[in-house]
Amino acid sequence: MPAFVNYATLKRSAFTPSHISVCRTTTANGRLSRLIYRRSRLRHAVSMSDKGERQSRGRSDTEQATDDQIRDEEPEDTFVLEDAYLVEDDMLNDSDDDDRRIIWNKLPSPRALFKTSYITDLVIVFAIVAIVYGLVQTTGRLFSSAPYSALTIETSLNVLPWYAAQSLTRMAAGYVVSLIFSLIYAYIAYRVKFAARLLMLVIDVLQSIPLLSFLPGVVLGLIAIFPGARVGVELAAVLLLFTSMAWNMLLGFYQSLSCIPHDLQDVSNTFRLSPWKRFWVLELPAGAIGLVWNSIISVAGGWFFLISIESFELGNRDFKLPGIGSYLAVAAETSNYTAIFAGLLTIVAIIVVIDFVLWRPLITWSTKFTYGSTPDENKPRSVVLNALQKSPLFRRLHSSVVAPAWEDFVNLNIRNPITGELIATDEAKKAKWARDTIATKEIPYVEENGGGFEIPLWRFFTQVFSSASEVVSGVAGRALPVLVFTALSVGIGYGVFQAGQLVNALPLESWISIGTAAAATFGRVLAALGLSLLWTVPAGVAIGRNAKLSATVQPIVQIAASVPATALFPFLLLFLARLGGGLEIGSVALMMLGTMWYVLFNVIAGAQAIPSELFDVDSVYNKEGVVKRWRKLILPGIFPYLITGIVTAVGGAWNASIVSEYVVFQGGVLKTDGLGALISEAAAGGDYALLLAGTVVMSLLVLVTNKFVWGPLYRLAETKYRM
Repeated sequence: MPAFVNYATLKRSAFTPSHISVCRTTTANGRLSRLIYRRSRLRHAVSMSDKGERQSRGRSDTEQATDDQIRDEEPEDTFVLEDAYLVEDDMLNDSDDDDRRIIWNKLPSPRALFKTSYITDLVIVFAIVAIVYGLVQTTGRLFSSAPYSALTIETSLNVLPWYAAQSLTRMAAGYVVSLIFSLIYAYIAYRVKFAARLLMLVIDVLQSIPLLSFLPGVVLGLIAIFPGARVGVELAAVLLLFTSMAWNMLLGFYQSLSCIPHDLQDVSNTFRLSPWKRFWVLELPAGAIGLVWNSIISVAGGWFFLISIESFELGNRDFKLPGIGSYLAVAAETSNYTAIFAGLLTIVAIIVVIDFVLWRPLITWSTKFTYGSTPDENKPRSVVLNALQKSPLFRRLHSSVVAPAWEDFVNLNIRNPITGELIATDEAKKAKWARDTIATKEIPYVEENGGGFEIPLWRFFTQVFSSASEVVSGVAGRALPVLVFTALSVGIGYGVFQAGQLVNALPLESWISIGTAAAATFGRVLAALGLSLLWTVPAGVAIGRNAKLSATVQPIVQIAASVPATALFPFLLLFLARLGGGLEIGSVALMMLGTMWYVLFNVIAGAQAIPSELFDVDSVYNKEGVVKRWRKLILPGIFPYLITGIVTAVGGAWNASIVSEYVVFQGGVLKTDGLGALISEAAAGGDYALLLAGTVVMSLLVLVTNKFVWGPLYRLAETKYRM
């Protein structure tokens, strides 16, 4: 076993501190390795083995002088590695090499290398215990079987912590459901090529449906399942949060899967990775960067719609769930600016803590999955991740529990909980089958056949059984999609028939008003998208390519993206009233506040995914300046991410129209002509026919633009602008 770990092993460790990185793996003679210990800036080249030293003694004077020059240039450097790979026993027992012993004794100990305080471990443990306890307590109250009644939402400051905990629990539940759904759905659409168009068409339809259009079916259906219980309304809130989070994450992950470089796919095919292992070692890492950034903006979208989810009217029924969204809604209705400011400040505090504890570590960790190397000055840093990597408790937990469990999970290995032996690998299954067969059929073990089993008597029956199994599985594999497609077609056909009967009762005047409202909202969507692109593209590239700027600006951007814009609307309306503007301008501003972040975060992810080697080549060969760099490198590099951001932003803008064109303010209602206002008014008044018609028109507009505009651009991104 070599004395030192190689670069791949060190790079692969999730708990390797960020200040350790590879400087040089081998020298010309193939026997020298070195790393950088960044905190002390110490390096040294050390002989790997006695054999390597003997070979170096027989080399030419020129080669020996080269190595001597390397040592003379950096005489104070020290080789450092992870403690688990520092030395092997025979190196310490080698009494012939005094020079190597002297060098080895100067190496820092593992405790000095990963210096940390056990107080940090205590803080981390207490934080985890507190989070789990708070989550259990809050979840137990939210999803209890207690009867639901219209609650009175207080606006006093002492209820804010409890309201914030409930809203945060709903957000976490909605995000977990969205993440699982996005991974499964996007992977199926990516792997099953013949069904990809149908599956993505379904997502386009669902993404285009406004949030309020889900309310009647979701809320009334769950209330019917859980009559009189609060759990029905809580589940409805979680599902509505799911509809505001899932689509962006799903489209981003699907885009990342579609743009995996062909050479990496060829490598996975060469090594014959199973679909399960290929997903965990290639496909999920390929989408990690985009998934993290899209998770941030998806959660921000959940905060944006939190007011509409926790406080809404459906016909003559008023639904209000205790939470910070309903708190802000009541404060805005009563013009309680102190409560509005306190609620926004609470949301900002929550977002800052989440960014520090969750998003910043994930962003830093995900940079290991870039296709090219990233310069150290461009790598993001995380205090929390660094503390976890240097923590003795978590390093021990990672090496003894997490890493082996992950290895078994990826390889589908199941171990005996008592002995720790593998019991479910393919070889173990074959051996178990062989032992059982010998015990029951008394089939002899034949040594001369290479250690195999001779089963002349049962070979015919096993072959017949295998052939029958293949036929059955083949028929089932062909019949199952047909059955599923038939069932879906029947269900969709029945739904369309019922919807047609409901919409058929609308007069012609209603359809004319729907058409004019759709045209007005379409213009506002284009205006909001155009104004958003003007600043999000250059800002996103600057943030994505500069780690220092990202560390400073990204938390601010996340806070701004996560603050519910509807809570800011009272201040915005007062400001526009002084300038002479009305809701026509305010609705465009509110659309921008709810959609421009989709473009910004996707552009940031795209800029980070561009290999740094391409920028190095550009700096050498590009003599025409910044314009050519943008035209030949940056825009093609971020193009797939930009298209994903635009598609989700357009869908978000149509959804944001329901809260930007219809506003409850100071006990009254402010509205402007638009499809969003029409849908909001229909939902509040219980006019389900008008609500359905407005939803269908909005969905058709989104589908048409996706088909004839964004669809071709998606295909262009997958072919021409693929890494």
